Amino acid sequence: MDTYRDEKRLLRYTYLFIVVCSLNLFIIKDPLDFGALIMGAVMIVLLAYTYFILRRFFPDGDKYIFIFSSMLTALGLVMIYRLDRGLAIKQIVWLILGIAIFIFIVVLVPELKRFKKFKYIYMVLTLAFMAMATFIGTEIFGAKNWVYVGPISFQPSEFGKVFLILYLAAALEEYENFKQLIEPAFIVMVSLGFMILQRDLGTALMIFAISLTMLYISTSKLKYILTCLALFAIGATLSYFLFYHVRRRVLIWHDPWPYVGNESYQLVQGYYGIAMGGLFGSGLGLGHPEFVAVRESDLIFSVIAEEMGMLVGFAVLILHFLLFYRNIRGAIYAKSNFTKLLTVGLSTMIATQTLVIVGGVTGFIPLTGITLPLVSYGGTSLLITFISLGIIQKVSEGE
Repeated sequence: MDTYRDEKRLLRYTYLFIVVCSLNLFIIKDPLDFGALIMGAVMIVLLAYTYFILRRFFPDGDKYIFIFSSMLTALGLVMIYRLDRGLAIKQIVWLILGIAIFIFIVVLVPELKRFKKFKYIYMVLTLAFMAMATFIGTEIFGAKNWVYVGPISFQPSEFGKVFLILYLAAALEEYENFKQLIEPAFIVMVSLGFMILQRDLGTALMIFAISLTMLYISTSKLKYILTCLALFAIGATLSYFLFYHVRRRVLIWHDPWPYVGNESYQLVQGYYGIAMGGLFGSGLGLGHPEFVAVRESDLIFSVIAEEMGMLVGFAVLILHFLLFYRNIRGAIYAKSNFTKLLTVGLSTMIATQTLVIVGGVTGFIPLTGITLPLVSYGGTSLLITFISLGIIQKVSEGE
């Protein structure tokens, strides 16, 4: 009962945050923006309905997974609406679709351990999606990782990551000897190779982190981890000398100021935004995000820090950490090694993506063009994240 009260309290805080931000966006526009109030109402109804379904029909699972993801999604939608009303409407549509799939997975999908028998289907789909942008992709901001099909655009690697995790969970669930690792290692190396060719360094780093974590959970062999780290260091060094774009990314990260008029403009403007916001921010709608490139997706953390302050920036990181903790905790309830590895892999994917983009925006690592999970604008990313959370939620229900 205490847990139920705590969940309701957190949801009330989330609703209050949405109401305050919606009223703020309603007032600061001239004329008054009634769309902001509609957006807030839609978010509250959507989150409340989903929580009701989970609590009413699936009371045993970890509801904090949905609550923490709801908080992050609400913050992201508020900021996207402040930046571009049209993109916010699209994001709400994607959110509705993502939550619908989330509920579908929890309610209707049969036992997840049954899906381990499709290992080679996952392998083929992994290679297909990882390779797709290499041959038919469009280059945007230096990375060739977008595919356009008529008016629809998506990043194939987003789907590729999920299929890779499904494949690795099926391939590593019954580890007995080193020979069983040869095929998964080959698939991971091919996937990394395609990401390097597409200049999608952020996804490459995520693939490595996911694979390393799942390998350790499956084998508990420290020597395998150390070997992988050594191979990754060698591969990164070779990539630095072989590929011009890798050298430029590292050079700009090391000293962005000589290139502020061109290649490092995006990065430096993000720095300025974070610095000008201070601890408490300039206020929602009172900053100058128009100077920040790719502000709705890659650099939305900078915009949040500028207008809401670094305190809210820290809150974003804390919420992602809590979400990761609850996700990993869900693996305890897994009934098979397949679902345990699947939960660990999906949890690591979301956490690593957060660390990579926030690390890039704040200058701890070279900036790579990926979204901040649940916060940034991006239909593919939001959809994949809610699919992942739906699987983790189902495992937490005792799947």
